[in-house]
Amino acid sequence: MRDNVLLKVENLTVDYKEHRIIENVNVDIEKGRIYSIIGPNGCGKTTFLRAISRNIKPKEGRVLLDNVSIFSLKTKKVARKMAVLFQTNDAMSDVTVRNLVEYGRFAHKKWWKGTNEEDNRIVDWAIKKTGLSDLVQRRINTLSGGERQRAWIAMSIAQKPEILLLDEPTTYLDISHQLEIMELIESLNREEGITIVMVLHDLNHAARYSDDIMVFKEGKLHSKGNPWEVLRESVLEDVFHVKTHIMNDGETNRPVFYAKKVVDINQ
Repeated sequence: MRDNVLLKVENLTVDYKEHRIIENVNVDIEKGRIYSIIGPNGCGKTTFLRAISRNIKPKEGRVLLDNVSIFSLKTKKVARKMAVLFQTNDAMSDVTVRNLVEYGRFAHKKWWKGTNEEDNRIVDWAIKKTGLSDLVQRRINTLSGGERQRAWIAMSIAQKPEILLLDEPTTYLDISHQLEIMELIESLNREEGITIVMVLHDLNHAARYSDDIMVFKEGKLHSKGNPWEVLRESVLEDVFHVKTHIMNDGETNRPVFYAKKVVDINQ
């Protein structure tokens, strides 16, 4: 495995009961990059994320974290390398922001030891990094959707992970909070060097903030590459069944597009 490959997925196949959800996916996740996973509903995006974070055991294939099978590693060792934030986070809603972020240090502590000076320093850093310094004593269930998402991200980065997996991090947020979260994710990558792998629904967000995009269709990796390579009219028509108009964003030099009409796949 190349030195810059942090996570290697080989021939990954995942079944659920009688159904095949993911089939023979091969992909390398390189250090320091932002990856977005896109595709229509039910194509296997979240299942793929759960499999590479060892929340689901695959039927076939391997997931290697630093060239070691992720399923052979102890939970705390994985947590020191990888943080995972899924779409629904209803647990611990009655704790304060600071208490929640402190839970991110669990992987680095012995069970009988409390928070030490280094833990406090990292918790303070995570809170400041996510713009929550004025909200540390607020309870999670009193925060807005955007504030709550930033608090969960703060807990995740308090693990000091090398790779952060996010499942639809902007779901249920209004446009200003969506942009706030996307800018935060980009800064975690560019300024802190955290590798990002995230499932997104908004294709323009994927185009703007990703180094690489993975497109899933019917449980298979349809295509992978930079935004200009992947987000082409032919790909979007084949995968999403829509005709699109694609333009260049002069500010970011990334593709920007809108859907023109739905394609009737039965014709």
